[in-house]
Amino acid sequence: MIDQVQERFDALQAKLVPLWKSIKAMSQDEQTIVVVPSITLDKLEESGAEMQAYEERFLFLLLLLRQPRARLVYVTSQRILPSIVDYYLDLLPGVIPSHARKRLFLPAPLDGSPKPLSQKLLDRPRLLEHIRDLIPDPDRAHMVPYNTTDTERDLALALGIPMYGADSRHFHLGTKTGCRRLFAEEEVPHPLGFEDLHSAEDVLVALEKLRAQRPTATVAIVKLNEGVSGEGNANVDLGGLPEPGDPGERAALEERFRGMSFELEGARFEEYAAKLDERGGIVEERIVGEEIRSPSVQLRVTPLGEVELLSTHDQILGGPSGQSYLGARFPADTAYAAAITKEAAKLGARLAKEGVIGRFALDFVVVRRADGGWDIFAIELNLRKGGTTHPFLTLQFLTDGSYDPEAAEFRAPSGRVKCFVASDHVESPNFRGLTPDDLFDIVVRHGLHFDQARQTGVVFHMISALPELGQVGLTAIGESHEQADELYRRAVQTLEEETRASYTGV
Repeated sequence: MIDQVQERFDALQAKLVPLWKSIKAMSQDEQTIVVVPSITLDKLEESGAEMQAYEERFLFLLLLLRQPRARLVYVTSQRILPSIVDYYLDLLPGVIPSHARKRLFLPAPLDGSPKPLSQKLLDRPRLLEHIRDLIPDPDRAHMVPYNTTDTERDLALALGIPMYGADSRHFHLGTKTGCRRLFAEEEVPHPLGFEDLHSAEDVLVALEKLRAQRPTATVAIVKLNEGVSGEGNANVDLGGLPEPGDPGERAALEERFRGMSFELEGARFEEYAAKLDERGGIVEERIVGEEIRSPSVQLRVTPLGEVELLSTHDQILGGPSGQSYLGARFPADTAYAAAITKEAAKLGARLAKEGVIGRFALDFVVVRRADGGWDIFAIELNLRKGGTTHPFLTLQFLTDGSYDPEAAEFRAPSGRVKCFVASDHVESPNFRGLTPDDLFDIVVRHGLHFDQARQTGVVFHMISALPELGQVGLTAIGESHEQADELYRRAVQTLEEETRASYTGV
């Protein structure tokens, strides 16, 4: 049965090849893109408002409607406010919004539960039939998911269209265990560590081995195989323990392991250990140094098997120990951008050989040496769209520019350099006083809107999260890192001042 499902899916995926050739040739043929931003990952259950906001995070894909014969079916758990849709359609360069609006369809199951969106659709045959009816030609259509599991594969089969994303049979390559094995096989530098751990006993043995090989290690990180954005990480303090091999080492390590500090607020050891038993994880040395940064490289493998190096970013991290993803600056520092791109290319070639398609990102830690150079360590492979995907594609769609991996810079057709700083976590309790329409009013009054002529300004996302969560995302696009930082700072400051005034009556 499983083999039959895979055979059907492989036959469906084969349709991507002629479709991609047509897209690459800039054909004016009609096509339908079905966007299903379902989050099917190992995260704690989120509220309906959080799920909806993350599903709306990829509304920049509405910019695909600049293609005059493109149809876009964008599915979310709840309906998207019309004013939010209008906000994105107004960003379309050279397109009449009303023409684009006729080619946009927004079906929703009206289900605010934390269940993944893909499963909500599979549970509703009539809604699936409605979505199929919105696809005039299945041979000229494809589905764009956020991440890819068996659920997304089954949804593609139910809709009868191929999926632009990694086949779920490759899912293991993107786990913490899988990517460490890939790093080793492709000789990509990575931290000392041990993978495929499935119990507390496995972790303790791994910690003993790590200390034996690296007696100077002060901190180890335990990572769940399917944790995202640092939420599956926990630090184990190795300082002040008995010497490696000492009879008292095991008991001391067990105490430190049970008392480890979690990156996810509110996580408890028993729950964490249960997930470790169920899905496995790794232990690796935490890289330390005087100056540490966390860049990433984004790549894609096309349905034609071509590897494309898309971008580099410097990640903005926070959380209890600085392992939680908050945002990114683009492009990454030229001091190490070429080096991490070179290592990422090895992984891209390997994934293409394995038959993986779609976008993925490789995360690094880089440490400045005494001579001013940088040591690089690969730490994670994300076989999905991530936090750097939507701001980069927003920039690309708005400017028609491209990234030059050798120069480590992005240029618009005008020749002007473009940079951005982006975050999903612009938040304050006071922001709960804002509705999306309030935000748009502030944007217009303070001149924060994206300027099509200069191709600079601010683009907001996750807008529906404002009233309930007091959170919004934004991408500030400038012609230098300094200008992008200033636009970002000004946008955040403006929101803070506007909401402070409304709360104090000023």
